[in-house]
Amino acid sequence: MSDTPDAAAAGTFDLDGETTVNRLGFGAMRLCGQGIVGAPDDEGNARAVARAAVDHGVDFVDTADSYGPGTSERLLREAGVVDDAVVATKAGLLREAGGDWLPHGDPDYIRNQVLVSKDRLGVDTIDLYQFHRPDPDTPFADSVAAFAELKDEGHVDHVGLSNVTVEQLDEAREHVEVATVQNQYNVANREDEAVLRACEDADAGFVPWFPLAAGDLGAVGDALDDVAAGHDATRRQVALAWLLGHSDVTLPIPGTSSVEHLRENVAAAELSLSDEEPAGSRTPASRTATASQAARQERRSIPTTANTASRATSEPTTSAALGANTSP
Repeated sequence: MSDTPDAAAAGTFDLDGETTVNRLGFGAMRLCGQGIVGAPDDEGNARAVARAAVDHGVDFVDTADSYGPGTSERLLREAGVVDDAVVATKAGLLREAGGDWLPHGDPDYIRNQVLVSKDRLGVDTIDLYQFHRPDPDTPFADSVAAFAELKDEGHVDHVGLSNVTVEQLDEAREHVEVATVQNQYNVANREDEAVLRACEDADAGFVPWFPLAAGDLGAVGDALDDVAAGHDATRRQVALAWLLGHSDVTLPIPGTSSVEHLRENVAAAELSLSDEEPAGSRTPASRTATASQAARQERRSIPTTANTASRATSEPTTSAALGANTSP
């Protein structure tokens, strides 16, 4: 791997025919203070990390209004990231003082939050606005309709979802074009494989949050270590390379508060795993990026309906490890 890693080595994903991003992104949640609350002890370092991501070819950056709250969005603006990258933010999840995450999908709240996020980011239009988590107290269709209206009104360019099932993705597509889905997924936790495959069918990007799985990598540690040793890489790099190779619609967003770790993550874009090098004993048979891309291009020429054939449902999961490369 080179001394100057570049996220462009991961290949690209086309959001809409006009907006193309490098597939290895950056998750900006950890720019905040401890527990994802307030400002970090060293804001200068946080801005330097965000800036380093862009300098190393990252042009897809994920954040949310609830990170801080507002701290992550502000720091991205101050670091100049919004000028050089597609910034995806979210609304629909509150943070209690005690640390609990509470879904809040009320349409009026969503409409207010888009204005707040636009102000923090310093933009007229948000690149990608994601519904952070379905709210059991608000009809899902009502929440999604609010995002669709914001797109129609020019407040946002693209709409995404997070923490959803296959059925919810299908329902959302009846109201708006879904550019991306962000669910928990990594080499050690593949419960949302069906959602990933549904994204392939819908030509939507799949953004795996918690891509490095932190301590959960121990479940496949021996296999990761063996592969890493063969490539002079780290197990974290192998975990990211597996995500990039598993499907050509994946857009991993590893987060960090360290420039050194950021460079290590970006270097994973250059790592290519062979079919004979599974990242773990539970690795399902993966399709090559070339085959998957060809299938997507073929589907683009065939009219599709919003509701596809019935698929298996995969319930979203959450992680208690909020301080390590997670985006709940």
